Amino acid sequence: MIFGNPLPEASRLTVTGGSTTLAMADAKWFLRGITSNERYVTRQEKDQFVAKQQGLGRPNAICAALIPIRKKPSWWLLPQDERRRILEECSKHVAIGMKYLPAVARRLHHCRDLGDNEPFDFLTWFEYAASDAAAFDDLVAQLRASEEWNYVDRDTDVRLIRDDF
Repeated sequence: MIFGNPLPEASRLTVTGGSTTLAMADAKWFLRGITSNERYVTRQEKDQFVAKQQGLGRPNAICAALIPIRKKPSWWLLPQDERRRILEECSKHVAIGMKYLPAVARRLHHCRDLGDNEPFDFLTWFEYAASDAAAFDDLVAQLRASEEWNYVDRDTDVRLIRDDF
């Protein structure tokens, strides 16, 4: 289930890396995030991700999804170990994601670290081949059905197909 207001419809999406000060006067919406340390994984899980995940930008991964997420204040009031317990022991977030590697590549961007004015806490970016679209839908459905999702205040789901051939 998707929570909160959707983003306004847009016909194109531009993803930029690094520090950008592009003029976005004609943009319907603008989201910012930074890659950071992985806060909820153990060393063993991180090593498994690194060994199994393929990078972004693979030629056959023409499908992408941007899923911005904002958690409820009650999530942020929990100590780190309690969030980890909900994330993995109850919701199996890491284990679910691991099942879909290497077909679905992902990158998490943190927005909360940029300040209180960002509309989301996380920007989750996924890339996959068209033949893996059903698997990606299954991944998202499992995560949205988990206990962790009880703490989601707002999310949206932007699906894309790359046309830069």
